[in-house]
Amino acid sequence: MATNVVANARGGKKSASGSRLRALWENIKSLAGAILIYLVLNTFLVAAYRIPSGSMIPTLLIGDWLFVNKAVYGPHLPFTDSHLPSFSEPKRGEVIVFVSPYQADEAGRGDDPTPTLVKRMVGVSGDTLYMRAGLLYVNGVAQRQGFGIVSTPRANGSQPADISELFDWQHKIELKQSRFGPAPTQPQLDNWGPLVIPAGRYFMMGDNRYESKDSRYWGTVPRENIRGRPIFVYYSYRSGDESDRPLSFITDIRWGRIGTRIR
Repeated sequence: MATNVVANARGGKKSASGSRLRALWENIKSLAGAILIYLVLNTFLVAAYRIPSGSMIPTLLIGDWLFVNKAVYGPHLPFTDSHLPSFSEPKRGEVIVFVSPYQADEAGRGDDPTPTLVKRMVGVSGDTLYMRAGLLYVNGVAQRQGFGIVSTPRANGSQPADISELFDWQHKIELKQSRFGPAPTQPQLDNWGPLVIPAGRYFMMGDNRYESKDSRYWGTVPRENIRGRPIFVYYSYRSGDESDRPLSFITDIRWGRIGTRIR
């Protein structure tokens, strides 16, 4: 009888230990499954992105957090230059998330030379783009969009023109003579082109044209760099110089922007 009691006790301990191991294993599987689902969603379907600068004002504000549709243009396969099949191709006028072409000046400062950016696609392959006195023309048609309507030009005669050696890449694709007039000898921030966008490339600009480092500086964006299209603002708060409140991500939320669709 004593032997049976000891055996039963040992069996009970083994059973309890086995139950705890099974429960631990089930929890590990659940956690691993959740992580896998997150990775799949983040890689192929939807990702989050924060706006760090004012280059897209007023469409996007500093402190906006966006949901980005990564499937629409074909999800990017990690560690490759390939994409899965897309539902749509990028169109002129859309706001796009993409990886910047290499920026040597950023690398020289120790910053990321190929950051992920959000800009508006203003030119597609085959388009002829140029800018005169801050007004963008696409195939000869004047384009008025975003903050470009009301922003104050730097190069309007009262201030020095914004000239940079970073604009010099434009000479490779500019038209020396065309029906749109000759290209300036020295491209400027608001006076450049006409440029013909190469095949498989796109021209990006910020809506806040005088406060945007964009394709005018670092060139056209290849198709394989496209990552997705922002859907809506899911969170927004005033940060940095915009707010003097402590913990502004909690105390200074822009409630009216939450749910704003991005156009």
